Amino acid sequence: MERNMTILYKVHNNLYVNLTNRCSASCVFCLRQTKQAMGEADTLWLQHEPTFEELKAEFSKFNVDEYEEVVFCGYGEPTEAFDVLLQVASYVKQQFNKPVRINTNGHGNLINGRSIAKEMKGLVDTVSISLNTPNAEKYHQLVRSRFGFQAYEAMLQFAKEAKEYVPNVVFTTVDTTLTKEEEEQCRKICEDLGVSYRIRPWEE
Repeated sequence: MERNMTILYKVHNNLYVNLTNRCSASCVFCLRQTKQAMGEADTLWLQHEPTFEELKAEFSKFNVDEYEEVVFCGYGEPTEAFDVLLQVASYVKQQFNKPVRINTNGHGNLINGRSIAKEMKGLVDTVSISLNTPNAEKYHQLVRSRFGFQAYEAMLQFAKEAKEYVPNVVFTTVDTTLTKEEEEQCRKICEDLGVSYRIRPWEE
């Protein structure tokens, strides 16, 4: 018998959706390499990827009105399960009218073999993309994407396309991991693309 697995979990004032453990990257800094728990979840490792019906059943266990956002983010890349993600985002909008955010590595076009930005229109309010570094070579060393060196430019292109259909597109880096000069280079990339830049705190 499978033990209970965490599909929805609380972090701060948001409700997080753990869709998949698959990921196109193997980042050297990824938290799942060093810890099991996240927010109020004991573990985010899944026995299987939840279906849309399983996800709806999980939402019925929560008072979604209590949360500010519904966020697709777990121990995997959400766009690896993009079709289910869209179903759930539509359900959240129709049933709860809550803002929806995707935390992503920006490889969604490569993962799905097509441009996915337009499919998010009206369903996703914020796309938060891990930029990590302004340097393509360093990005490759840090992120170790299965797509190799094309991942960096594909991430930038994904952001450019997403801003046409999603109200809020944000690139993030982590505080203390970059020099001030690198942060300014990241800021310039964001300005050129017309997206926001956020330096987020380091999480142990």
